[in-house]
Amino acid sequence: MRAIKNVRLKEYDYSSNGFYFVTICINYRKPYLTGKNKETVLQCIEQLPCKISGVKLDYCQIMPSHIHMILILEQCEIKLAEIIRRLKAAVTKKVGFRLWQPNYYEHVIRNEQALAMIREYIQNNPLVEEIELKRFYEA
Repeated sequence: MRAIKNVRLKEYDYSSNGFYFVTICINYRKPYLTGKNKETVLQCIEQLPCKISGVKLDYCQIMPSHIHMILILEQCEIKLAEIIRRLKAAVTKKVGFRLWQPNYYEHVIRNEQALAMIREYIQNNPLVEEIELKRFYEA
């Protein structure tokens, strides 16, 4: 069994106020987030602020094989890992099968410039994936 590498910052409180860039991938990067599954994921993400006090959604993009989102924590009583765990569990329960890779990727956004660049990255991510797909088929 392969060990999962811990990519979290040591000594950092992941319930601290701030902006967090999160990427969650589908198991084996399969393109399951289309149609009804995509709608289910979007609903669960949009419900996070209603279900967890101190969480706000800043920006989100759902791709067929992963999601990107920026979450804002303000006086949140639970850590980012627990928020993501609850999101994954809610989606899994609604779609009826295991979607997610273990773990997730996160980045603590430290300033406005980084926030703007990450928003732009998330916004352009579907275009990049489409361009890469076209290059593959044009070769």
